[in-house]
Amino acid sequence: MNGHITREEDFDLYALGALDADEKREVESHLSACADCSRKLAEAQGRVAALGLSAPLVPPSPQVKERLLRQLREAQAAPPLHPEKPAAWVSKGSPSREHAGVFLASGWTWALAFATAALALAAIFLWIENARLARQIAGLRDSIQQQQKQLDETRNVAHLFESRDTVTVPLESMPGMPRGAVRVLYNSQMGLLMYDGWIDPPPSDKSYQLWVVPMEGAPISAGVFNPATDDRAHWMTKVPAGVAVKAFAVTVEPAGGMPHPTGPKAFVGPAS
Repeated sequence: MNGHITREEDFDLYALGALDADEKREVESHLSACADCSRKLAEAQGRVAALGLSAPLVPPSPQVKERLLRQLREAQAAPPLHPEKPAAWVSKGSPSREHAGVFLASGWTWALAFATAALALAAIFLWIENARLARQIAGLRDSIQQQQKQLDETRNVAHLFESRDTVTVPLESMPGMPRGAVRVLYNSQMGLLMYDGWIDPPPSDKSYQLWVVPMEGAPISAGVFNPATDDRAHWMTKVPAGVAVKAFAVTVEPAGGMPHPTGPKAFVGPAS
């Protein structure tokens, strides 16, 4: 085993002795050199012990009791193992009853121990299965959320292109700035903006930042981006609905962007 134990249930299965020989050897080989996995195994062994001790005692069924009594009667009726010494079992009443009581108590003890062990094992395997199912459900939930997000974005793009209120604004590259071809699709009623285009990658310590320049008030940041290549890209973002836009601009800012424009304008386009 080259890396850490990736399946958490393997710790519990090892503590239960339920791994096959090859898996057990791999786990033991890894545990000898990994303190973190050894700690997790100790926790699993503690869980197994706790479940075994916490399992409720379940009274044996009437069938178990009847079987034990039947075995007791058969043992009393059977001939002695040593005919030459029958008195030790038959001649005196009290020793027979004493032996019978010991036999019955022993049978009940074994039945209770077996039931407790069975319940403990069932609880451990149920816990492992529940943990596995919980991980699967969490993965499915994340997948559904991601698919829903993609579906919402696709619908928004379709609505943006279909709406009569959407304006398309080409942005012109400023002299001495990076090369590129950029346009912005904007719908003030929907509060949606889509960037579409390509720009040469910025310097290593810089980022591009897209701004909505309103008729009144300060510019509104519409996103920070760092294209790694000159491939065409597009992305969508939300902006305050109902804003009367004067222009759009892309500036060169310190890496990660700024709350307000500070760098030179790389691309600018008037909204009308």
